[in-house]
Amino acid sequence: MGQQSCQLKKFALPDVANFFRKSEVLIGFSTRMNVERQVCCDARHDRQRELDSIRLKTRVFILVAAATVLLGGIVCGQSDLPPANSGSLDFKQWALLAIQDGGRRKPIDTFARETLIRITGRSTYTDKAGRNWQPNDFVLSALLETHDWKSEPMVLVSFGRLKEQLGFDKTQRRFSFAQLSGSAELHRLANDAQAFKHAEKPLDRIQQEALAISDRLALLGNVMNGMALLIIPSPKNEADAWIVPDPAAVAIYYNEKQVAPVFSDLTKMMRAYVQGDAFNFGSAARQLRETLRALSPSIYPQERQLRIEYFYNHFAAFYRAIWCYGIALVILIAAHLRKGGRKLQNIGVAIAVVGLAFQAAGIVMRCVIAGRPPVTNMYESIIWVAFAVSFFGMIFFTRYRTPVYLLAALPLTLIALLLVHQMPIAMPSNIDPLVPVLRDNFWLTVHVLTITLSYAAFALAMGFGHILLWRYARNPAAARADAPMHFWLYRVLQLGVLLLAAGTILGGVWANYSWGRFWGWDPKETWALIALLCYILTLHGRLAGWWSEFGLVVASVVCFLAVLMAWYGVNFVLGKGLHSYGFGIGGETYVATFVGLDLLFVAFAIWRYRKSKHAVSPAAEIKSERIAV
Repeated sequence: MGQQSCQLKKFALPDVANFFRKSEVLIGFSTRMNVERQVCCDARHDRQRELDSIRLKTRVFILVAAATVLLGGIVCGQSDLPPANSGSLDFKQWALLAIQDGGRRKPIDTFARETLIRITGRSTYTDKAGRNWQPNDFVLSALLETHDWKSEPMVLVSFGRLKEQLGFDKTQRRFSFAQLSGSAELHRLANDAQAFKHAEKPLDRIQQEALAISDRLALLGNVMNGMALLIIPSPKNEADAWIVPDPAAVAIYYNEKQVAPVFSDLTKMMRAYVQGDAFNFGSAARQLRETLRALSPSIYPQERQLRIEYFYNHFAAFYRAIWCYGIALVILIAAHLRKGGRKLQNIGVAIAVVGLAFQAAGIVMRCVIAGRPPVTNMYESIIWVAFAVSFFGMIFFTRYRTPVYLLAALPLTLIALLLVHQMPIAMPSNIDPLVPVLRDNFWLTVHVLTITLSYAAFALAMGFGHILLWRYARNPAAARADAPMHFWLYRVLQLGVLLLAAGTILGGVWANYSWGRFWGWDPKETWALIALLCYILTLHGRLAGWWSEFGLVVASVVCFLAVLMAWYGVNFVLGKGLHSYGFGIGGETYVATFVGLDLLFVAFAIWRYRKSKHAVSPAAEIKSERIAV
């Protein structure tokens, strides 16, 4: 195209046409079933695809540019300056725009965060030049092509066996869109996995990972070609799909006069972004949000809803709680070692309370955003159980005035929060809509919350048991003589059994409500029953004198493996049953390592206990302690 008074040049005039460069490369990954379109088998096909892509781009560009002219989106006299550095822009007004994604309406801020995490496994991305990209900046840059994102090694491939089969470097964790989309082996694996999935056959780990990578490629492709930017609201029905700001697509819902202000504001905002104009970028984004809301006031989310979710994203309540719990734990350990540091202990407890408040605030905000309790995925159950562990620890500390409960609870909560923070791919924090079987179900909510509270009690008992096992390993005689410690452990186990029994019964009520039967030996049901029987046996055996207080301590640690299987193993290892909405992959290595090391520690403590000449308690003392309990 020659020089004209009104020019349409890349980065000189960012208009809506930039959202719709529908080349075959990007459209090919818009769905998982189109992965094969990305595999170029020989040079002849490469050249033909390139020519077809250029012709398609030209036709789409002319069509959309003409529509943009009619809508008043063209601005004349732009220069050929390169895009300015957008890292210093304030993205809040843009981030508060609503978008339809994942079955719900959310701020673009949430969409950008979830998108970057799904693609890279991290909430920010550092490119090859060393620039750190925030989520909102990345999404806009990918839409407007201000950076060569197709050649950036940003798509996460974490499974070593898959990388080996694809012929990639096993030490590298991320690869470029171009590199992955050109892999014939990935194309074959994804197609085979999709065929297995349609036939309802089980997938192996390589096939699961291949599907996950094809999903990431599809997501990145849809961001780059603009098909993920569903910001135009439906006019009447909440269940109707939102659409991208494409003149042809928008015509389904609105006429030219209605959407002309939308394209005008969108063009101004994109131009300000490319030029690095902070003032005009913020004001245009704010005006665009108001214009979109005016299109469909009853469908577009309220400003309060968008701001609450934006605040939740940036307040990072769980991250703040991690810091508070870590500092409190260090202070409480120092106070314990000083033997009488009452002031230091009070400071530690106060900081732990602040961490508990941060975590509670995060859970409450999440419930307000989702409109439901945290009951649907592994991420939500972990943050809820972690909160309950610290909450129970604080209650028992208040009741018995001993900091050992907090010393047992805080490490567990800290590890749990760090786990979900460091594994966003295996345990995504997305706030997704409920699957149909979970909607409007009172019994489900009561059942899941009760079951997870029992997990929290057993986790606290497990932490308490580790403290006692450590004492037994150091000095078996002194540990055995500490009757209050064993009594407190017994009380926590009683609480856990009470909650797990109630939760299992409520689960039967929910199963009858949802599936028409109280019990069906589903893997989740079976392992919940196994865990309950393990702990009932533990308590009964102690009362009956089948084992000493040391046996109770060992059981409090070992029996938690049944809880771990019911909680994590059924969802992430077995992956079978009617509780399919909780299934996932990843983290097996970490869990298996923890289990192995924990069993070695238990074995070492048992060896030390038996080796000590004071290992066996007198029968009379066991009887007196049993009566006291």
